[in-house]
Amino acid sequence: MLSRRLAVLLAASFSALSAASTAQAARCGGDFNTFIAGFSAEAQSAGVSSGTISQALSGVTLDPAVLAFDRRQRYTFNKSFEQYVSTRVGAGRINGGRAMLQRHAALLSRIEQQYGVPRQILVAIWGLETDFGKGDMGKLPVIRTLATLAHDCRRTELFQGELLAALKIVQRGDLTLRDLVGAFAGEIGQTQFLPSSYIKYGVDFDGDGRVDLRHSTADVLASTANLLHSNGFKMGAPYDEGSANFEAMREWNRAVIYRKTIGYYADQLIGR
Repeated sequence: MLSRRLAVLLAASFSALSAASTAQAARCGGDFNTFIAGFSAEAQSAGVSSGTISQALSGVTLDPAVLAFDRRQRYTFNKSFEQYVSTRVGAGRINGGRAMLQRHAALLSRIEQQYGVPRQILVAIWGLETDFGKGDMGKLPVIRTLATLAHDCRRTELFQGELLAALKIVQRGDLTLRDLVGAFAGEIGQTQFLPSSYIKYGVDFDGDGRVDLRHSTADVLASTANLLHSNGFKMGAPYDEGSANFEAMREWNRAVIYRKTIGYYADQLIGR
């Protein structure tokens, strides 16, 4: 989802920089293979197995399209709320969201009870990000994308942290390398988690032994709820602009216009 990609780096910067601090940053720029060798050593010192590193990084190459896309972005919204919401929340998406509320009512009830995040907020995020997993989740190999951005010196520590987290996703067995595909900043799955958030907030809610944010609706919705709950979201409290819950959604997206859209869409889903 394009608007999520525009602001996602701002929303994730603190958690990603925290992940990067677990390993000393490799030297960015210069020869790409030399950078990968340096990063591999740091990843191993941070607890990633040599087997995982070899499997994920052997033969990885720069992706010029990722760099070109990154340089085009300004990470800001240039529309008013009214203009933006009119393009994102129409009758089709509202009806689709209401259908998801009905289809997954029992699951959403369990998640509400455990995490204290209302179902309409979760379904609104799900719909805005990838049309409930039926839309664009990205098709780029996450390892290549993040290695490319980590090699670039503009935000190397941020993306080295994300690349390290992506390796841990593979090592944990949550996703295979074939399934580890995403968007232009490495976002993964039906609600577009960056790898650092995947590691920090991901929940195995379906009990199959792994966190699968691409295919498991239960894991997707519970992980999204866990992220919001962990950042202070409270059940039954308002979530409009200026509220504590609105502030809690900053970890999801720092853009005020996007958080207002989540709230507006959520209210439409329940006829408020």
